[in-house]
Amino acid sequence: MKKRLLSVLLTVATTLAVLTGCGSTQSSEAPAAEATAEKEGATEEVSAEDAAAEDSASEEADASSQNGETVVLKGIADLVPHSEIIEFVKPKLAEQGIEIELVSTAADSTTNEKLNAGEIDFNYFQHDPYLQSEIEANGYDLVNAGGIHVEPITAYSDKYESKDEIPENAVVAIPNDATNEYRALRILELNGFITLADSAKDSLSASVSDITEYLIPLEIVELDSAQIIPTKDDYDFFITNTNKALEAKITSAKLFSEGADSPYANIIAVRSEDKDNPAIKALVDVLLSEETQAFIEEKYDGAVIPVK
Repeated sequence: MKKRLLSVLLTVATTLAVLTGCGSTQSSEAPAAEATAEKEGATEEVSAEDAAAEDSASEEADASSQNGETVVLKGIADLVPHSEIIEFVKPKLAEQGIEIELVSTAADSTTNEKLNAGEIDFNYFQHDPYLQSEIEANGYDLVNAGGIHVEPITAYSDKYESKDEIPENAVVAIPNDATNEYRALRILELNGFITLADSAKDSLSASVSDITEYLIPLEIVELDSAQIIPTKDDYDFFITNTNKALEAKITSAKLFSEGADSPYANIIAVRSEDKDNPAIKALVDVLLSEETQAFIEEKYDGAVIPVK
């Protein structure tokens, strides 16, 4: 009896031991599994944050790459219409990271010299024949980067309303620089006042000495173009560039002018080393865009003609 009781007790003890051992194993494994899961969750959270940070940094880098540094182009342009046209295109160029800084809106005899010396990056006030005459006279290393608009040179008068009213021996003032003097004499020829020598027409350069015949007697006064409008009351009529008439806001009658086919387009001039500069090319492209041409046509109503 004692032996049987002892055997039963041993069996119970063994069973309890086995059950207790199994319980201990399950209990120790559960916290470990939970810890592992928590660790993996934390790792995934950190990885997501890192990925977001990397994406943000990538976006900032892309933006920086697209925007780049602002390129500043310094220039000189006549007030009207040149600087007004430049002001119109500034926002479009700013979108491309190009800032235009006009250091002056009054071009003068030193403007090409300043460009050649690197004080400015471009100028916008002259036509190509004038630029070529400046290059020939001064040895400048400048080039025409693109023609933008034509300002038809025009005959005006405060005394007469039409060409037919101009009397014989009328006094007319014309600009005295080589190319603009040729333009003035040429429209006098085309309107029946004078005849020019063929050599002058071939060279696109003339002075009063190149007149071979006065079909209608005239007294021609050659003046610096800047002096013509301030002294216009001294003449029966005067011939000047459209931009100067626009700047002065004169109300003088228009008698006759160049046609739209004039070869004297106002240009963007640059140093030869900058001819292929991407910022200069962008400037010319925007100035020649359909949007800018429409602006010129609407604002100046034929007094300025866009190059197409």
